[in-house]
This record gives sequence, C-alpha cells and structure tokens, in this order.
Amino acid sequence: MNLHGILAIYRFEMARFGRTIWTSLLTPVITTSLYFVVFGSAIGSRMGDLGSVPYGAFIVPGLMLLAIFSESIFNASLGIYMPKFTGTIYELLSAPLSPLETVLGYVGAAATKSMLIGIVIFATAHLFVDLPLAHPVLAFLYLLLVAVTFCLFGFVLGILANGFEQLQVIPLLVVTPLTFLGGAFYSIAILPEPWRTITLFNPVAYLINGFRWTFFGVSDVGVVASVSVTAVFLLLCLAAITTIFRTGWRLKS
Repeated sequence: MNLHGILAIYRFEMARFGRTIWTSLLTPVITTSLYFVVFGSAIGSRMGDLGSVPYGAFIVPGLMLLAIFSESIFNASLGIYMPKFTGTIYELLSAPLSPLETVLGYVGAAATKSMLIGIVIFATAHLFVDLPLAHPVLAFLYLLLVAVTFCLFGFVLGILANGFEQLQVIPLLVVTPLTFLGGAFYSIAILPEPWRTITLFNPVAYLINGFRWTFFGVSDVGVVASVSVTAVFLLLCLAAITTIFRTGWRLKS
C-alpha cells in the first residue's frame, strides 16, 4: 500500500478545501438556521410531535443527510474531474498508485469534508432544539458509511462528466428531489396510499430513516433494510469504479 501517494492526494484535496473553509462551514450554518426558521418554527408549530419526537428535532437527520448527499457528490466529483479538465489525469494514471489507492485518496478527502459539514449542522441544530442521540456511535458510523458511499458515487460522476454543468445534473435533478420525497421533513407514516407505498421504492427514504433511528430509536422502515440498501448502493459504486479503472473508459479517452 502506497501510503505516501494516498496522503499526497488527501493533503492536496484538503488544502483546496482549506482555502475556502470559512465559506464552506458558514454556508451550512446559515442554511440550517433558515430551515429551522421555516420548517421548525413556522411549520413545526402546526405539526406537533411525530411519533413522540418534536418536529424540530425530527427534521435534523434529514437536514444532515441532505447536506451530506450534495457535499459528498460535489467534492468527490470535482476532485477527480479537475485532473481530467486540466489534462493532469495522465500523470495520475502513470504514477505508482493502484486504482484502490487513488480512490482512497480522493474519496477519503471528500468524505472528511462531508463529515465536517455534517458535524457543523449537528452543532447548529443544538442551538434551536433539544436533540437526543440514542446511539451516538452507530450514528457516527452510519453517517460515515453514507458519506463514503455518496463520495464513491460522486467519484463515478466526476469520471463520466464531460463538463462542469454535468457535475450538477444528477445532484440537482435526481438526488435532491429524492431526498425531499424520501421523508427528510415528514414521516412516511402520515402519507396516504398509494404515496406511502410509492415512497418505499425510493432508496433515499431508507438512508434517511436508518439515520433517524440512530437519533430517536424509531423509524418508518426497518434498520436492517436501511443498512442493506446503503450497502447495496456502496457495492454498485465500487463495481462501477472497478470497471472504469480496468477498462480505462472515460479516463483515457
């Protein structure tokens, strides 16, 4: 394992993050505060508790994962797209680094950035609501699993993209709508049929509810199902990356 090479990529990506760290950390604070003003105060006062959980606290896991999804995809896709854009991808491919080591460097840095954003949102939420955390260790591990999974997904998108605008297509037109429709700000149990059943076909709903379970010990879907869906998505991303590096598709052409 070429640890020096992995750390070189990791430090380079984290240095890029460090140049805009205050902007990167201030944005989720402002966004989270606005969500609590709109959803927590205006709407939450009319919603009441959801399964014995106050509405303001109920939306926190959804808020965190909404940011994790977008940050993970953006950071990982931009990290690998920039060498393609500048033409330095061939230097990376000719370096004494295996595909696994390359992915560890880029995905590790992107996941670190995403986790920092998630922690900032969690800390900001405490300023507005009393937020219990039933399973803190599992919450951290689950958040890390989701961050790594979507960083791998973003890495694939960065390789496939032919322009900067294509980096935003999937997050804006697919991931964000699925997040809003996956129970980020409401309980699936309150939906009428057939929308409740339709929502169960949304994979993001399982990720959100699995993370919500680590906070409150309750969720609309089983924890095993949530972890299983996340693991399947992770394996699909790993398979896609393995195929891309083995064939050189979109990397060398």
